[in-house]
Amino acid sequence: MKLLFTQDALVNAGAERSHLEILSRFSEEVDVGFVYFYPKHDLREAYERAGFRLFFLDIPESYHFGLAVRRLIKLIRHEKPDLLVSSLWRADIITRIASWITGVPLVGTLVNDSYAPIAWTDKKGLKYKIVYWLDWLTSGIPVHWIANARALADSHVKTLGIDKDKISVVYRGRPVIARTAGTKQSFQKIEFTDETPSAADGSEVNSDSPNSSLAVTKPEETASPPRRIAVTDDVIARTRNSQPRTNVGEEEVFSGSNKISSNEEIASAAKSSQEKSNEVESSLAMTRNFISYGRLLERKGFQDAIQAFASVIKKYPDCTLTIFGEGFYRKNLEALIQELGLYNSVFLPGKIPNPMDILISNGKQHPTSDIGHPTSFHCFLFPSWYEGFSGALVEAMMAGIPIIASDIPMNLEAVEDQKTTLIFPVQDADFLAKQMTWAIENPESMQALGIQARKVAEERFDIEKIAKQYEDLLQKIVLSQRSALREGGGIS
Repeated sequence: MKLLFTQDALVNAGAERSHLEILSRFSEEVDVGFVYFYPKHDLREAYERAGFRLFFLDIPESYHFGLAVRRLIKLIRHEKPDLLVSSLWRADIITRIASWITGVPLVGTLVNDSYAPIAWTDKKGLKYKIVYWLDWLTSGIPVHWIANARALADSHVKTLGIDKDKISVVYRGRPVIARTAGTKQSFQKIEFTDETPSAADGSEVNSDSPNSSLAVTKPEETASPPRRIAVTDDVIARTRNSQPRTNVGEEEVFSGSNKISSNEEIASAAKSSQEKSNEVESSLAMTRNFISYGRLLERKGFQDAIQAFASVIKKYPDCTLTIFGEGFYRKNLEALIQELGLYNSVFLPGKIPNPMDILISNGKQHPTSDIGHPTSFHCFLFPSWYEGFSGALVEAMMAGIPIIASDIPMNLEAVEDQKTTLIFPVQDADFLAKQMTWAIENPESMQALGIQARKVAEERFDIEKIAKQYEDLLQKIVLSQRSALREGGGIS
């Protein structure tokens, strides 16, 4: 099977790293070619190390669709792939036109909820109308679609009119964190130090969180070792200026007999969970320090977390909130922190070498040289307004750290309220404050949720399983297209 993937550029962002993570685990029988159009080469070395054949079409950093289509058509006719797979808006439009002209079937990908009502509140004018209409007019060209969440599939059925029967859901995966003794984790790092780029017009680059140092499991720690180097996405990495695995089936995790229906019931169930697990350490006897990370953008909802924290700290003045990352919304968040007088307890330290390392520290002290305060984090906040399917949330689940997350549909496909996570209504800072307070007052219950979340993540989002699903689906599509050609007399 010969595949030709296309995406805008090799920026160090979510979708780009996700491709690297998944494709590096494809079998030897798959010939992967990777095309990118625009001169952003952040991940080029990583892709080359992974053994992909890279094709850079050298399109000026703006749209130039005509030039891009001509060069892609020439490459397609030379390479003769069985299937094209495109990702991100500019590459999608270019590849759809090239697919239509050459007749090579195309699989589209749905990785962001770009047309959600809340996503369009600040997108006005002719530019965004053109973006939508081009997307809508060409959306019938792909023979199939891969969405990384069911909610994304449903959204695009409504907004672009895509046939729901042509969409398959394959979630984002993450490497399972190897536990060698007690709660000690073993992992390797791959360092990236490039700044997260933005589009030439100043619009945000499509990503969940701009990382540069990433945690991966060693090949010997995975069920089926990856053929190439594999890198996780959605873990922020650049500094600012400066136990054996347990498999628990989904039917066990979500069985009706185990359902916990209220925070109070979580507390009563926690004692039993505590007795059954030797993974919870005394160092987690209290919940005081909250952590979050991602691009500092309005849609990430960090301002809601800060507002909620302002209420929490009145009752628990020794708490902290640390938000790692960079972005256009930093000044707004800094102003809010000053306005609320939280400058001694809310921190925006920028990007750090490896926040995943902190997530899996299980409450132990972590080096503080580039942070400025103790970093024994106890609870992960995920207050985003809208997402694709968040890799950061899956990372927190894999780490086993207790989580409080917004109730957007994509999140609810990964976590379940009061069984693996505490949920709050999106943009509701008052409710978030109540959940944070409950987490502080019920640390053992939160530990139990974190343990269960990790079990669910290891069963559902293991990157080895996700990559196999992705490859099998593409193989099925290729065989289906060949069969259709035979029936139509296109090939002998």
